[in-house]
Amino acid sequence: MAPRLRLFILSFIAFFLLGSCDAQSTIKADTLTAQQLKPYGRYLYNQQHNLELISSAVHFGISFTGETCALYVSLADASAHNYLQYELDGVYQKRLRVNGNSKAPIVITTTPGKHTIWIYKATEAHTGAIIIEKIAAEKITPLSVQKLPLIEFIGNSITCGAAADASEVPCGTGAYHDQHNAYMAYGPRVARALKTNFILSSVSGIGIYRTWNMDSPSMPQVYENADFQVGGQQKWDFTTYSPKIVSIALGTNDISKGDRVHPRKPFDTAVYEGNFVKFIQLVKTKYPKAQIALLSSPMVKGESGKMLENCLRSIKAKIDALYPKDKPVATFFFPPMDPRGCSGHPSVEDHAILAEQLNPFFKKLLKD
Repeated sequence: MAPRLRLFILSFIAFFLLGSCDAQSTIKADTLTAQQLKPYGRYLYNQQHNLELISSAVHFGISFTGETCALYVSLADASAHNYLQYELDGVYQKRLRVNGNSKAPIVITTTPGKHTIWIYKATEAHTGAIIIEKIAAEKITPLSVQKLPLIEFIGNSITCGAAADASEVPCGTGAYHDQHNAYMAYGPRVARALKTNFILSSVSGIGIYRTWNMDSPSMPQVYENADFQVGGQQKWDFTTYSPKIVSIALGTNDISKGDRVHPRKPFDTAVYEGNFVKFIQLVKTKYPKAQIALLSSPMVKGESGKMLENCLRSIKAKIDALYPKDKPVATFFFPPMDPRGCSGHPSVEDHAILAEQLNPFFKKLLKD
């Protein structure tokens, strides 16, 4: 064979093989659509069939092979930002900032091999939904949450994990949700320690009959709306989950002195107790078999703390009398805490302390 012909043939073969390799690299990543994911928490699918993550710490899992996983994420507001956070192979990693004007995927990089990732919404419902369009990785498959007992944690900013994490954005700077860390809040910590599932139904500043500085909204006004917003058009489907325990920690904001700008009446124990009893009755219509647990507030101290505890005892007595065949309402009173997070909130480290205090309480309820 002539040298020129041989060189041409070898060049053609090399070109063909290189072309085949390039083609393989472009189709290497598999894709999961939003509708193939199996989220846990409050979520919706929008008209584009994308997944909207709504509640604090709503989460989903995937497994894949390789070194990278690409999340195609967006926000309804191009000028906004939000946060996801993730656990890789059972180990918590970090928060991931989502910019509303970004077109590029968020790429998670790891070592070669097979991996599992659980993605969590780090922020609360009022920061807006985080929209998942698709996820691309090699041999990617969706994961289901294990079938375990479920605890629903209803509460305020403390339950959200708000203002807890100043590791990236210092306190007093940035937006309010820049210090949110729902994964590290006391509820998810308790759930992980006791091997249960969890959902967080929480709103910063909210109470049973008023907010921290205004007369409304209250949790009873927004609880049935999927996005916890007053006037929310989409109702939440309460048949989605059946919690074994519903934990309610509301009172910090009802008893608050306010912002000293808006008029504020003194804390009304009768209104607080009456609205709380009605709210528990509402919860019981959604989850007839759930054990109700009432938590006090580690942030409310002194005479205010005693008053709050007395109210919770009274509420327990009233509910137990109304539902004598149900499990009695359980109560837990936190020791006072000097919080180390932002704006008077518990820090990530403080949430670890709160969870340690709560673990025996919930462990006992789970056995009952």
